[in-house]
Amino acid sequence: MGVQAHRATQSTKADDVERRWFVVDAEDLVLGRMATRVATILRGKHRAIYTPHVDTGEYVIVVNAEKVKLTGRKRELKIYYRHTGYPGGVRSISAGQLLESENADRVVTRAIRGMLPRNSLGRQMLSKRKVYAGPNHPHAAQKPEELRIG
Repeated sequence: MGVQAHRATQSTKADDVERRWFVVDAEDLVLGRMATRVATILRGKHRAIYTPHVDTGEYVIVVNAEKVKLTGRKRELKIYYRHTGYPGGVRSISAGQLLESENADRVVTRAIRGMLPRNSLGRQMLSKRKVYAGPNHPHAAQKPEELRIG
C-alpha cells in the first residue's frame, strides 16, 4: 500500500467568489419549485466552490412575481400573518389577495426567505435577490443571464 500525499481541503474565501447575475421570469411557474431553485442559486450550492460558511451565491432577479402559479386551493387557503407590534395587532391576508395587491412581490420573497438559513449569512444571501411584480427591472447594466426553470 502506497503512501498518499496529504492534501488540505480547500475552503473558499469570500474574496474568491465571482458573482453573476441571473433573471428569472416567474410567469406560470409554480411558486415553491421556483423559490427552491432561486434559493439554491442564492446560497451557491450549484457551484463546485460551495462552502457552507461563506456566501458563494449569485444575484437573482425575479420578474413577473404577480403572475406566479399556486397549485391546489392555495390562492384562497394559504394565509400570511404579520403582527403590528400592538396588542391584538395580528393581521392576515390570503395569498390571492396579496398577489393582487401592489405588494405581490412579497409572496415570492417570503417563499425564498423560508428556504435560506436563519442567521446573518442567510440575511446576506437574501439581500442578493431582487423581486419585481411586473416585467421590468432596473438591473440591465449588470447584464443578467436568463435562468430557465421548469
